[in-house]
Amino acid sequence: MTSGDVETAAETAVVEQAAETAGAQVEAKADKPAPKQKQKKKKVRVLPRTRIVKVLSVGMEVEGTVKRVSEFGAFVDIGAGRDGLLHISELSTSRVHKVTDVVQEGQKITVWIKELDRKRNRISLTLIPPGTKTIRDLEVGELVTGTVTRLTSYGAFLDIGLERDAMLHVKEMGEGYVAKPEDVVSLGEVIEARISGVDARRGRIDLSLKGLSHAAPNDDSEPEVYLEPAAVEMDDEELPSAMELAFRMALSEEDIEYEVEKASRKSGRRRRNNYRNQQSEIVSRTLRYHN
Repeated sequence: MTSGDVETAAETAVVEQAAETAGAQVEAKADKPAPKQKQKKKKVRVLPRTRIVKVLSVGMEVEGTVKRVSEFGAFVDIGAGRDGLLHISELSTSRVHKVTDVVQEGQKITVWIKELDRKRNRISLTLIPPGTKTIRDLEVGELVTGTVTRLTSYGAFLDIGLERDAMLHVKEMGEGYVAKPEDVVSLGEVIEARISGVDARRGRIDLSLKGLSHAAPNDDSEPEVYLEPAAVEMDDEELPSAMELAFRMALSEEDIEYEVEKASRKSGRRRRNNYRNQQSEIVSRTLRYHN
C-alpha cells in the first residue's frame, strides 16, 4: 500500500467517525424531553369593595332565599352581599304569631325592598306588595268606605279593604241614643265612616258615624208636646163670643198654675220633713254616745 493510499484511508475514517458522533448527538437531542415553558400568570385587577346596597331602591322586587329564621323575623339572601331583614310585621297584612307559619329556612321567596339604610348597610324587606294598604297606614280622622259584614248587639263590623274588619260601636252610630245597630245600618250596606281609633299592635280599628250624613239624628232633646183644646159640645146657634173664649183660656191657665203651685208646696213640705227627721236622728245618736 502506498503512502497515498494510507492518507486517503485515514481521512475516510476521520470523516466516518465525525459523522457517527454528529448522528449520536442528534439522536440524544431527539430523545431528551423539551424543557417546559414557564406560563405567565395573568394579573387580576382587584377592584375596591363597594356596597351593593346602592344599586337597590325602595319598592324594588327581588328574589331571595331564607337563610335564618328568628322570633322577630327572617334573614333573606337577595344577592346583595348582605342579608336583608324580613320583620315579622312585614310577613302579612294580618297578625302573624310565628315566623315559621309563613316562611321556612331554605325557602325561595319574592320580597320587596321596604327601607334602605346606606350608612349602616342595612336592608329591610317586606312580603306585602307596594301599594297595599295596611293598618299602619290608617290615621285617626280619615274617612273610609266599607261594607257591613256582621251585626251584633253592641255594634257592626265593616270590611274596609284590610285583612281585619273595622268595628263600628253602637255608641258611635249617632249623636243621640241608638237602641239597636239595625236602626242605623243594615247587613251588606256600603257606608262611609271616620277612623276614630287605631291599635296596630292588637290589629283593632274603630269607626264612628258622628258628624256624617249617615249618622242617627240627635234624640236627646225632649219632644215638644202639643195640647189639643178640649172639645165642647154646643149648638151652632150658641157659639161663644171672643170674650167668653178668652175667659175660658184664663181659667185653664189658672188651673194649671194652681196645680203646679200645689205640687211645689207638697215637695217643699216633704223636703222640710226629711230635713227635720235627719236632724232629730243626729241629735239622738249624739245623746246616746255621750250617755
